[in-house]
Amino acid sequence: MTTSQGDLDDAVAIFTSVRPRLFGIAYRMLSSAAEAEDLLQEVWVRWQTTDRSVVVNPGAFLATATTRMAINALRSARVRRESYVGPWLPEPVDTSADPYLGAERGEALEFATLMLMEKLSANERAAYVLREAFDYPYDQIAQILNSTEPAVRQLVSRARRHVTEERHAPVAADAQRELLDAFIAAARTGQVSALEQLFATGVTSFSDGNGRVRVARTPIVGTERVTKFLAAISTWFWADVDLRFVSVNGQTSVVVHHGGAVRCVFTIGASAGGIDHVLWMFNPDKIGAISSRAA
Repeated sequence: MTTSQGDLDDAVAIFTSVRPRLFGIAYRMLSSAAEAEDLLQEVWVRWQTTDRSVVVNPGAFLATATTRMAINALRSARVRRESYVGPWLPEPVDTSADPYLGAERGEALEFATLMLMEKLSANERAAYVLREAFDYPYDQIAQILNSTEPAVRQLVSRARRHVTEERHAPVAADAQRELLDAFIAAARTGQVSALEQLFATGVTSFSDGNGRVRVARTPIVGTERVTKFLAAISTWFWADVDLRFVSVNGQTSVVVHHGGAVRCVFTIGASAGGIDHVLWMFNPDKIGAISSRAA
């Protein structure tokens, strides 16, 4: 098939117009901006080599290709993550730099939801993302997944039930920022009583460092244990640091600079009962993009 420059220009224009949505699908499926970008490169190659004259709905075609390729990529990614040292957390994305990512609907973007979606099957996750984040009709999701509408409704129902049963409703953005500020103030000084008042029952601290020195390799669970952990690191972690606030995955997060370099990115998630999880991201391969914008 011969492709003229005009045809290629049209292909570029179409792909560019829907790329933000394709990235949104891929990122929510893979919880990794880097892996989502790699996948979109593959989708672009497929789009270039497709006989586009027979494609009735380019947007639907590209969304289908992205979803199906993401399902395969997710299965491979989960095998690779089995060798990861310590907790594996989603790769943060700067939603202030990429506002479209959460512009349509913020579902399946916050860290807590992405973490829960790791427990879903690949097809459940795809159905949930397409329905909850992008409001695709069930019949179209069925076409994308080569399934039936009743089966897709079951996939979405199971995924939704799993996510909602294991997660309390998050507080509003302004309340999350207030709790984050209070957390920082108490953690920097190791104020045990102040931290205890901020935490919900069952609060968990996750540290993603892939084996980095002085990074906890198992989740720390419970008010007493998390408080003791924070009090212990307060003597060195917060010394001579510079904190910069960024919007990550639709939530206020903090980039910690020390000695001219980025130490980590962290945030908290909270519900009506208080802070229920603290996420520390130390792996430089994951936080590089966030770090460069907050430099």
